[in-house]
Amino acid sequence: MTEFESTAPVILSFSSHDPSGSTGIQADIECAASLGCHCTPIITALCAKDTRDTKEILPVASPLLIEQARAILEDMQVKAVKVGYTGSIENVEAIHSILRDYPSLPVVLDPGTHVCGTKLADAPGVLGAIETLLLPLATVTTPDLAEAHELAQQGDTIHACAQEILEHGCEYVLISGAERSQSTFENHLFGKQGLIQTFSHKRLKMPVSGCGATLAASIACYLGHGLRTEEAIIQGQNFTWNSLANSRQLGMGRRTPNRFFWATKNSGNQSTGNG
Repeated sequence: MTEFESTAPVILSFSSHDPSGSTGIQADIECAASLGCHCTPIITALCAKDTRDTKEILPVASPLLIEQARAILEDMQVKAVKVGYTGSIENVEAIHSILRDYPSLPVVLDPGTHVCGTKLADAPGVLGAIETLLLPLATVTTPDLAEAHELAQQGDTIHACAQEILEHGCEYVLISGAERSQSTFENHLFGKQGLIQTFSHKRLKMPVSGCGATLAASIACYLGHGLRTEEAIIQGQNFTWNSLANSRQLGMGRRTPNRFFWATKNSGNQSTGNG
């Protein structure tokens, strides 16, 4: 029997293909490579997209998604799972059936139903499937403020939204952009006991695509390295802020995160740090 090398944790990622390289699978691959992991990308949808907007989205057939994921899970020792853009209700159901077979794997869920502002045709149905089938299996979910309100439509405050999301069964909820000012951007972390911690970051002025994908993927990578969930969340936010602060203008629309900021000279005034 072949021995597995433990130097590069394997991260299984479900997400869409973004030709611009800003978000989706490309974001997950870059995060994994930058953080010393190996990403196994499972494509949920094909997109025609640039840095400005999305032209078309074509979800993959769920049997193909299942075949992609099962091939990896039966071959490699996956350490963590990141679930991003799912593409369809059928794909949510397929991911649910796969994750149920691997209950010990930590799962980071980025619950978005948009790609660069373009909403899924059946977004309400997909969102309902995510709530019912994926949230109960998630170690941590990472909605932004708008997504939190979509997931918790009865919640009239950030705390109420978080509580409603947690009632679906996930362990942690990290709401990004929960509070904002002209100079700061706050993320709020909630657990079963309520608000655990508030993280304040310097607000960046330029528009950058791929923020949510980078955050969820980096948390999954740190979990793959064996960090405790709350520490992985802290480190993932630091990595994401640095990636966005050192973003690059590669097209005519939004900037693209530089997930290898640490390899660039003069890469900014914050380091990845230790929380």
